[in-house]
Amino acid sequence: MVTIDWESWLCSGKQWLCSGKQWLSSGKQWLARFPLPGGLRLWITLGSLAFVLVALIGHWSQFAQLSIRGFAWCWLVLGVGLSWGSLLVNALAWRVLVDWLGHRPKKVALVSLFLRSNLQKYLPGGIWHFVDRLRALRPHMGVGPALASVLLEPLLMAAAALLFVPFGGWQSGLSLACCLPAVMLIPRWREPLLMRLERAKASQLNKVDLDLVGPVDQEAFGSGRVGYPWSALAMEMLFVVCRFAGFWCCVIAFSLNTNLSVGEWLAAFALAWTVGLVVPGAPGGLGVFEATLLLRLGSQVPEAPLLGIALCYRVIVTVADCLAAAGVVGDRMVQKHLARSVPD
Repeated sequence: MVTIDWESWLCSGKQWLCSGKQWLSSGKQWLARFPLPGGLRLWITLGSLAFVLVALIGHWSQFAQLSIRGFAWCWLVLGVGLSWGSLLVNALAWRVLVDWLGHRPKKVALVSLFLRSNLQKYLPGGIWHFVDRLRALRPHMGVGPALASVLLEPLLMAAAALLFVPFGGWQSGLSLACCLPAVMLIPRWREPLLMRLERAKASQLNKVDLDLVGPVDQEAFGSGRVGYPWSALAMEMLFVVCRFAGFWCCVIAFSLNTNLSVGEWLAAFALAWTVGLVVPGAPGGLGVFEATLLLRLGSQVPEAPLLGIALCYRVIVTVADCLAAAGVVGDRMVQKHLARSVPD
C-alpha cells in the first residue's frame, strides 16, 4: 500500500512557492532598474499576439482551407449559449462567495452587477470591472470587505481551473503543482496573500480615483474568515466546466480528429484559461490564452485548425459577454418603463 506524507508534500510545495516568490521579487527589482517602454503588460500582449500572428502566417494556406458548414453552425450557436450560461454561473459563484464572507448587501443585485460590469474587462487597463464592482459595494460594506469580495473571486477562479489540469495526466509533475493554488486557500496562507493583494490593488485604484479607496486601516484587510470557501470553489469549478463546454463546441464544429481525450483537452484549456486570467497581458486575456493553447497543444494537434478553434472560441465568448451585459441593461430599461406606465 502506497502512503503519502502530506506534511512533507505541503512543506515541499511551500518551499517551491517561496522560491517562486523570490524569483518574482528579483524580476520585479530588475524591471524597476530597467523599465520597459510602455510597461510589462504591453510587451506581454505584443509578444503573445506576435506569436499567434506568426503561427497564423506560417499555416495560412491550411488555415484558409478551414470552413464551417451546415450543422457545425449549430454547435457554435450552442457554444454561445453555454458561454452565456457560464457567465451566469460565474455571477452566482461570486454571490456565494460574498455570502460566505458575510457581507452580502441587501440593496445590491450582485448577479446583475457582475454581468453588467464583466464587459468592462476588455477596456484598456483590465481593472474597470473591479472599479465598477467596488464602487457599488463600498457604500454598503466598507472598503476592506468590498476589496476582499472583488479580489478573492479571481483567486478562486484560478484555483478552480487549475484543479482540472490533472485530468490531462501527470505531465511531468505539472498536475501536482496545479493543486497548490487550491491548498493556498487554506486560511493560514490565504489571508497574508489576500492582504498583500488588497494593499497593492488599493494603491493602484487610488491612482485611478482618490475617492474610490482612500486611506484604509490595515486591520480592515483580509477576509476575516477562518474556514475554507468550499461552496464558492465548487461553483467556480462548475463555471470552468461550462466555459470548457463552449470551447468543446468549437472543437466539434471544426471536426478535428485527434488522439487527445476530452480530459487532455480540458487540462490544456484550463491551463491556458488560467494563464490568460493571471498574466498581465491584454484585457480579457486576449492573445495570452491563444498563445498558451498553441504552446500546450501545438505538438499534438495540427496548428491551423487549433488556431481556428482558439479564434472561434474568442469570438463566441465575446459575443456571450455582450449578450449578458445587454440582457441586464435591457432588463433595467424594461423595469423602468413598466414603473412609469403603472398609474399612481
